[in-house]
Amino acid sequence: MSLATQIMDSMKDAMRAKDTVALEALRAIKSEILIAQTASGSKEEISEVDEIKILQKLVKMRKDSYEIFTAQNRADLAEPELAQIAVIEKFLPAQLSEAEVEAIVAKIIEETGASGIAAMGKVMGLAAAQIGGQAEGKTISTIVKKLLV
Repeated sequence: MSLATQIMDSMKDAMRAKDTVALEALRAIKSEILIAQTASGSKEEISEVDEIKILQKLVKMRKDSYEIFTAQNRADLAEPELAQIAVIEKFLPAQLSEAEVEAIVAKIIEETGASGIAAMGKVMGLAAAQIGGQAEGKTISTIVKKLLV
């Protein structure tokens, strides 16, 4: 079942349950998917990789908003952001732990013989391709820097 179909089914469930927070998050996902489809100029469904990127982008936006609201002592605005993150993450693949990401990155560094911070771009590209949506880019970047220095 495609992500768009899953989103529509979840939207119907959220409407029936009168869950406004979930509905808002699901509408945001649907909107981003439609924007991505029209940007390519076709009505065909977008690839699964692009769907994961969209979901990760939406989670990152909400995490940033949560941090800003928390810093400004606005718990009334911060809590819905966390709830929306939980809704969006249901559609993401299971995330790897930092130890698992570190093991993958260490293996890539060993296989490529990369050393020094100059090889960071090469290692990041390979790691991002291999991990593919199962970890945040920031986490991968931090681990690559730690292992290359």
